[in-house]
Amino acid sequence: MDIRPTITDLEARLLERFGSSFGSKDSLQGIDVLTQLASHRSQRAFTAAPVALALQQTLCAVALSAPSKSDLQQRDVIIVQNPALRRKLEALMPSVDWLPGAPALLIMCGNNRRQRRLHDLRQHAFANDHLDAFFNATADAAIALAWLVVAAEAAGLGCCPISAIRNEAAQVSALLQLPDFVFPFAGLALGWPAAAKPLNPRLPLAATVHLDGFDDTALPTQVTDTDARRRAQKPFARQRFAAEFGTDENYSWSEDVTRQYSRPERADFGAYIRARGFKLD
Repeated sequence: MDIRPTITDLEARLLERFGSSFGSKDSLQGIDVLTQLASHRSQRAFTAAPVALALQQTLCAVALSAPSKSDLQQRDVIIVQNPALRRKLEALMPSVDWLPGAPALLIMCGNNRRQRRLHDLRQHAFANDHLDAFFNATADAAIALAWLVVAAEAAGLGCCPISAIRNEAAQVSALLQLPDFVFPFAGLALGWPAAAKPLNPRLPLAATVHLDGFDDTALPTQVTDTDARRRAQKPFARQRFAAEFGTDENYSWSEDVTRQYSRPERADFGAYIRARGFKLD
């Protein structure tokens, strides 16, 4: 029996995610991959089963096959295997209280050091010591992280990126022995999912896909629609900073994300990046 996803499955995922569908295309190729991508869920609850190192390395190889700016390959992955090191990293991220239950932890890093070392080896001047050097390494790391998520989910694993790895970036760098021009971009928790999760609704496509030019005049209505769908499909289990802001019977996505960024986060990250040797002019 053929149980591969169909165009109907893909359209159902997109309808759940965006609140509308986009028309069936019976001749569309790659339905399996497209449906997998549209079905992405961040996973924070795992079984106790380990993730073999060989599998983690295979996933890294797939992720590092991702596009890289000008083939510069300015991203590296650190697989955290040492239990003592793992505990020290977890202690720097107390807000990620589910992390100790993840069987595997990987750290995606931006790496502009290798490019500079190549210039020394080939005896060519490095003539781009400005913001773009940091930006390109960041973009390479972000693209590779996305591919690592896709690879993990294709292998049946669940995963969740962890931006909190940057909360104490200097201490993380010391623990991981990161030299100048190498910085932690994000962690990725990996494991076998303990339970299925519903999809997170997204803003409607009209809010984020523009034709011929940017237009956000309809944003208030689009946010209201997204909040309503989120309340219906996947309501928040808790309200962020309720002691400060109180509770809201209509609490949903827009209130959550604005409460989150009503407090400073990583305000010292720019100073940390400069201390790594980057010029951000």
